[in-house]
Amino acid sequence: MASLNVSSVLVVLFLTCGAVMATKENDQIIKENNCESKMGLPCFLEAFTSIFNTGSISNKCCELVVLGKVCHSALVKRTLENPLFKDLNPTTITAKSIQIWNNSLALIDSPSPST
Repeated sequence: MASLNVSSVLVVLFLTCGAVMATKENDQIIKENNCESKMGLPCFLEAFTSIFNTGSISNKCCELVVLGKVCHSALVKRTLENPLFKDLNPTTITAKSIQIWNNSLALIDSPSPST
């Protein structure tokens, strides 16, 4: 019985340390790449809403791609680690995040119409 309790404590400790390490890793990526200052607040909010709530991102705000994939992923992961967002499904959010990224990338890469 005592070994079961020790095992349970070790599992909880391992999971807690892993979550803390992941948070520190994402924070470090965000800080080193200056991620939070690469995008204007209105577009940041639009991208955030489209990923974590509902909606889509406008052509104007596809500057999301300017962040770079590393920043984009780290910001999404850090948000998912926030206790305020604990009820969100990480798989769904990750899928939406990838979809928004790909749509923005396609818009940025597509030639603009001739006028």
